[in-house]
Amino acid sequence: MALGSCRVLAEPARKSYMCCMPARRPRARPEGIVVRHSRGCATHSGSACRCRPGYQAQVFSQRDGRTIRKTFRTLSDARAWRAETHRALRLGTLRAPTRITVAEAGAEWLAAAKAQVVRTRNGEPYKPAALRAYEQALRVHVVPELGHLRLSAVTRAAVQDLVDRLVASGRKPSTVRNAILPLRAIYRRAISRSEVALNPTLGLALPAARERRDRVARPAEAKALLDALALTDQVVWATALYAGLRRGEIRGLRWCDVDFEQGLIRVERSWDDKVGPVAPKSRAGRRRVPLAKPLRAHLAAHRLRSSGVQEDLVFGRSGGRAIHTDALVRRARTAWRKHGLAPIGLHECRHTYAAFMIAAGVNAKALSTYIGHSSITMTLDRYGHLMPGHEGEAAAMLSDYLAREAVV
Repeated sequence: MALGSCRVLAEPARKSYMCCMPARRPRARPEGIVVRHSRGCATHSGSACRCRPGYQAQVFSQRDGRTIRKTFRTLSDARAWRAETHRALRLGTLRAPTRITVAEAGAEWLAAAKAQVVRTRNGEPYKPAALRAYEQALRVHVVPELGHLRLSAVTRAAVQDLVDRLVASGRKPSTVRNAILPLRAIYRRAISRSEVALNPTLGLALPAARERRDRVARPAEAKALLDALALTDQVVWATALYAGLRRGEIRGLRWCDVDFEQGLIRVERSWDDKVGPVAPKSRAGRRRVPLAKPLRAHLAAHRLRSSGVQEDLVFGRSGGRAIHTDALVRRARTAWRKHGLAPIGLHECRHTYAAFMIAAGVNAKALSTYIGHSSITMTLDRYGHLMPGHEGEAAAMLSDYLAREAVV
């Protein structure tokens, strides 16, 4: 039979080839190796082959109900690929390519996350601010580069190329890392749903985010910073310095959460600019914080000043709206510059609170609870350097050990 009439090669395991011209299309697509002639080859008109044909190997995935195909220049390469693909399908490390693109998968993920179907690793709903950041990262960085690719076709090299381009463009390390976060979340969900077998966002070489040392004010300095402010602003900064509440938790604080009798603040919610009151950052965010005397005095005076105004929020505006912290910070910086004081941020006030608690002798476990961390490990990693005397104490312990062991 002429070479040009050869169309389908039978299973390679049979050690022999069958050349045929099927009279009718089979019901099931055969698994095997198909000879692929060029478009201008004479075989299409029934003559002898005048091209260098390729070999398309194909394997049917029972799990996906689809056929996986790939074309090679040589028969040996096609055979090797088929064998390896069969093995990968059996082990579950390979899936038939999904038709959904990265852009489509991103849109579906965002919709599911907003509906609280998709959640964080801790099982908590994503915060509205986090979803807005994810949506922006996908729109600005991910979709323009990878959005047209099928989800199963994205390789680690493609994601690494995206990272490298962002670094080369002068983006901050934190921006580069945040750009990859939504892509990682999308692939975690895709793998859990068996839509892809491999996660191309693992093992990436990401730039190191060198966090700057956060400023911590000493007690006398904290008092001076507060004294330089107007009374209505003092109480907000005092809540940050003496209770360690996050910015959103300060904005969402209600009078019913301040218990003057028991001397504590119940942190029950946070505040988002777009949607208003929301749950705290994590499950550990719901907590009770001891009400220190300096803060009690500030809050009690603020309560008396606002007694004629029926507002639910401690630091609210008319219509039940939370205060604008941007304007608050601008006013504070102006006052501090006028008095020659070094400015401090609201989040740095939270670190200052942790330093005060540690210096006062509060143990790490209690501090972890008061500050709203999900684990004591996070507290120690973040504030361990503030623990008093650990260098001197460690040096003394080592010296004592060496002295004891040196005695014969």
